[in-house]
Amino acid sequence: MFARHPRLRASARWGAAIWGVAAGAALLAAFAHPARADEVVNLYTSRHYDTDERLYTEFTEKTGIKVNRIEDSASALIARIKAEGQNSPADLFITADAGMLWAAGQEGLLSPVDSALLKEKIPETFRHPEGDWYGFSARARIIFYDKARVAPENVDTYEELADPKNKGLVCTRSSGNIYMLSLMGAMIEHLGAEEAERWAAGLWDNRAREPAGGDTDQLKGIASGECGVALANHYYFVRAFRLDVPGLRNPEDTSKIGVLFPNQDSWGAHLNISGAGVTVHAPNRENAVKFLEYLASPSAQAYFAAGNSEFPLVEGSDMVPELAALGTFKADDLPLTKLGENQAEAQRIYDRVGYR
Repeated sequence: MFARHPRLRASARWGAAIWGVAAGAALLAAFAHPARADEVVNLYTSRHYDTDERLYTEFTEKTGIKVNRIEDSASALIARIKAEGQNSPADLFITADAGMLWAAGQEGLLSPVDSALLKEKIPETFRHPEGDWYGFSARARIIFYDKARVAPENVDTYEELADPKNKGLVCTRSSGNIYMLSLMGAMIEHLGAEEAERWAAGLWDNRAREPAGGDTDQLKGIASGECGVALANHYYFVRAFRLDVPGLRNPEDTSKIGVLFPNQDSWGAHLNISGAGVTVHAPNRENAVKFLEYLASPSAQAYFAAGNSEFPLVEGSDMVPELAALGTFKADDLPLTKLGENQAEAQRIYDRVGYR
């Protein structure tokens, strides 16, 4: 869907034929012998979505393996696993950013998983080359704009957000936010560090206000008229059509907002992932691998799409209508390891230009 095809198609179907006989047999084999009721898998996760509860419940129903969770920020979890050392109870590290998965790997906290099922189902771009981690859902960091104030052709690339024509219009999160760091990591790779720094300076100069809040707040800024253009992950907008989001709950709020997948004539829209890796000292490694393989199953992939409006990574997975309505777009196929490799330089660039 992503790496295998240059354009992402948001309306697709999965079924027995797509899932494949070999992969289906492998998945059934993995779940053929439910574990004892006292078996567990311990997740250290920075995903904070209530809808994920159904993922854990179904996994236990299928396998008999109880799911225990520790939830915190990705950086705090990395520090905790590192401090716990060989005595860490963590089996899996789960986070919503490829850069943080890369950071955990750099600390030596992840152990490679060689799974034929995962290699078949998860496109190469969205997994570590040695199997340290695998992505299971994707989020596009795209451009939203005020239809009444901004012409779409003036903001249809990331680069244009730094153009003086958009002065006083742009709203973003703070530079230390992991989504901003990963986007800058991609910009460094595509433009080079020197040009990426000029871009950061221009983006800062074009700000409508000081960076504040999360992605939903950037969209609310457009609805209220405070922001003319905003960077946000796609699912924050899709969520407004499906949930009661204050500040975006009325049709007149969302109808003001235009949606753009940037750089369709160049490298494509920036993507990041939710992903997971088995920890190096996992006390329940076999159960952890089972959980990874479960996340690539049709039902789990459907939960990602329905629960948080993320793009499932297994080709042919089903999507909710609001997500499918975004249509087909060209996605950046940059290896996601680059987001981590460029993360430190990304923060230095933001700091040098005074981006707060």
